[in-house]
Amino acid sequence: MGLHNLQPAPGSTKNRKRVGRGQGSGTGKTAGRGNKGQKARSGYSKKRGFEGGQMPLYKRLPKIGFTSKIEKPYVINVEKIKAVAELSEITIESIKSVHKLGKSVTRVKLIGAGAKDLASKIKDEAITTSGK
Repeated sequence: MGLHNLQPAPGSTKNRKRVGRGQGSGTGKTAGRGNKGQKARSGYSKKRGFEGGQMPLYKRLPKIGFTSKIEKPYVINVEKIKAVAELSEITIESIKSVHKLGKSVTRVKLIGAGAKDLASKIKDEAITTSGK
């Protein structure tokens, strides 16, 4: 056996149907397109989302949504979660030890009345405080 004598398995291929080649062929006259109508015309191609002239679904629905690429920080209120305020050094790891944070959290913002006083304890750039 070599590349020069390879053949498909018997019965695995068929000759293509030649449409529009006379009445005797079985697919003459309208060539399998039916009678009249948009699909019977030459040059017809169905447009994506086309619904026969009716307003398509994607145009009937309202335009919604915008996803900002800027990641919002996870907010912690130090008045409600006292354990964060009592930490000697504030980093993401130390906050995770006293408060449950998700794996995806990379930035934290501390808010509340005592948040400004904690600014000196923060040792991580990813943590900010509210207030001026």
